[in-house]
Amino acid sequence: MPKTYTKNTMKQAIEGKLRRHFSREPGEASKEQIYEACALVIRDTLADHMIETQNQVEQNKERQVHYLCMEFLVGRSLRNNAYNLGLLGPMRDALADMGVDLSDLFEEEADPGLGNGGLGRLAACYMDGMATIGVRATGYSIRYEHGIFKQKIVDGEQVELPDSWLETGAVWQIPAMDDVREVRIGGNVNTYWNDEGKLVVEHTDYTPVLATPYDMPISGYKTDNVSTLRLWEASSPIPLDMSLFSRGEYLKAVEKHAMAEVISMILYPEDNHIEGQSLRLKQQYFLVSATIQDICAKHKAQYGTLENFARKHILHINDTHPVLVIPELMRILMDGENMGWDKAWNIVSQCVAYTNHTVMPEALECWPIELMQSLMPRVMMIVNEINERFCKELWNYYPGDFNRISKMAIVSDGVVRMAHLAIAGSFSVNGVSELHSDILKEKVFHDFYHISPAKFRNVTNGIAHRRWLCEANPELTGLITELIGDGFITHPSELQVLRTFGEDKKVLDRLAEIKRHNKERLAAYIKEHNGIEVNLGSIFDVQVKRLHEYKRQMLNILHILYLYNKIKDDPSAEFVPRTYIFGSKAAPGYVVAKRTVSLINSIANKINNDPDVGDKLKVVFIEDYKVSLAEMIMPAAEVSEQISIAGKEASGTGNMKFMMNGALTIGTMDGANVEICQAVGEENIFIFGMNAKEAENLAEGGTYSPMSIYNSNPGLRRVLDQMRDGFGDGKKYDSLVKMLLQGNGGPADKFMSLADFDSYVKAQERVSQMYLRPENWNYMSLMNIANSGRFASDRSIAEYAKNIWKVHTDFAY
Repeated sequence: MPKTYTKNTMKQAIEGKLRRHFSREPGEASKEQIYEACALVIRDTLADHMIETQNQVEQNKERQVHYLCMEFLVGRSLRNNAYNLGLLGPMRDALADMGVDLSDLFEEEADPGLGNGGLGRLAACYMDGMATIGVRATGYSIRYEHGIFKQKIVDGEQVELPDSWLETGAVWQIPAMDDVREVRIGGNVNTYWNDEGKLVVEHTDYTPVLATPYDMPISGYKTDNVSTLRLWEASSPIPLDMSLFSRGEYLKAVEKHAMAEVISMILYPEDNHIEGQSLRLKQQYFLVSATIQDICAKHKAQYGTLENFARKHILHINDTHPVLVIPELMRILMDGENMGWDKAWNIVSQCVAYTNHTVMPEALECWPIELMQSLMPRVMMIVNEINERFCKELWNYYPGDFNRISKMAIVSDGVVRMAHLAIAGSFSVNGVSELHSDILKEKVFHDFYHISPAKFRNVTNGIAHRRWLCEANPELTGLITELIGDGFITHPSELQVLRTFGEDKKVLDRLAEIKRHNKERLAAYIKEHNGIEVNLGSIFDVQVKRLHEYKRQMLNILHILYLYNKIKDDPSAEFVPRTYIFGSKAAPGYVVAKRTVSLINSIANKINNDPDVGDKLKVVFIEDYKVSLAEMIMPAAEVSEQISIAGKEASGTGNMKFMMNGALTIGTMDGANVEICQAVGEENIFIFGMNAKEAENLAEGGTYSPMSIYNSNPGLRRVLDQMRDGFGDGKKYDSLVKMLLQGNGGPADKFMSLADFDSYVKAQERVSQMYLRPENWNYMSLMNIANSGRFASDRSIAEYAKNIWKVHTDFAY
């Protein structure tokens, strides 16, 4: 049985780790060594739970969920695991006896560089949810050595640095050297039928890459069930060429090692050149091949056959990145198990489920046929066969409609369409919000939906409320517990009981006091790291998320300049103070996004140093946005900017985290904002702008003219002219203005920030007016918290388990 701890036994365990691993007594150890000792104590407990969970799965022969995603943005592990295991108290007390503050120790841990944005954070939340509600699950990704990148702002510009997170993150990973797999890249394939009538496949001249697994145990809340995140590291099995090394040809001697190891070096290498495309595709196949080989080998060891594979396993692919599971599993079943096509396809199509996360055409991956052929020749043969059979099936539904079938084909126009492959080979396709799922059915995948309507489902995203509320905002959690008990920690729907306190002034005042304390903490961080002193009486208006044009940081920027001009025109006029807080990483090759980072910093420098403005308006760009910073920012936020152009955001999860911490949403009717509005009521959210249908009609109607808006709106024209001319730091942003007004090789103002500008201004005015009425504002805040339970990941996972995976859970909803 896993060990439990008191203060004294915890202290003994930590001291024991310090002695055995570092030869140090507590008084001699560094904070980093004490952190690692604590992590090892927690990891030992998790490992015991993990072994018990694995043994139960094998003994009970339960169906398992295998969740494949290119990124898992798990955040720091020490606090989260200690909290879930009920060990925070003993650890805090033990360390206090040793003269160490546990809160300071948390800062020793780097955020794991295993993700970028919402996709990876969602995957991490789901691992927490699966562990907590009893789903037997394993996540699979790559052990990126340097992650996405460490963001540094130098002279207002984003600079990308390596993120060496493994220096403190490796302690949470348990190497599984018995499960090393070989992935074959490139080479040639020859097939023939032998005398027994069996297909023989010969794969020669390939490059072998070893996939070594490292397992991260993911704790559930107060449960013995543990999920495992298996991370694959790439290396070469080819020995070092000593003859080349001896001749001084050092680079050639290690070339093959370097080419293998680069696969697991960086998350999302740039793919605007062929080398980047090749590396990304290698990463995807490396993840998929290692994972499927691993699952199949263990299954066969237990059952002696793969014929019952679909009854025991669900392969859930989170977006299209891991869709090569479909042809790779076909390859193993046919080439390794001598199954015929129909039997193999029946197994594959009954165990693969696909979650789509985007309606953006550029994000629906397509890979050149030649590239796939060169990197995975056997897989490409299978993809071609899947495509041929799929197109024959389409002919039965759309006889003679060559154009439609060509558009639906998996292989067409020189590319392989990964989303189409996912739909063809999956038994379930789901969107991640009601609006998003409707758009998939009605627009993006309408022809597929027409053929297989029962395949399409919706599961609205959810967040790990224990991390994002209980851990990130302990003071608010304490108030909620005092008011309604702690049942909401495992049954988040119980937060609804908070609605009964909407007229309780003492409760609303305490809610405001808690928000003030969280603002003070964030303000101190901003003062230390940005050198900016913000007004605690101002509205903390926050937009932190991946930087992309459709998320419309630009609309926020335009409004900030609009407010700045109002202050400049009449410095003595009444003004509700604002602190605008941005946090975001721009993809290194995304020129517009990087230019937008620079623009925000130019504006911040201008506004924050203008004596006419004072503390009425501040702009802050928080460097290197990550999970640990989000855990500080979201409890302090008062306004949550969710202002994407309607119809483009699949769901969003930041909107849910802000809501749960009492921030009020200003947003369009996009993604999960629609369901948040339904949950809280229109009176407790600030909705503006076009809806999805209106935005679509304007975009497709060919009548949208940003230049006409520019000419007819003096305030907006002034703002755009200021951007064109720059803000006194030697930088001009005429390229961004041109993109908005004329387009740069594409439609002007593609995401229609100018079209929604007036509506956004009016909504922000409503925000300011409501902020002047604290009791009403605090009531709205409480209603958001009270209605946030439906957006917990426990509910999302329970829906997946019941409606898609058909596995047991311990969760009732």
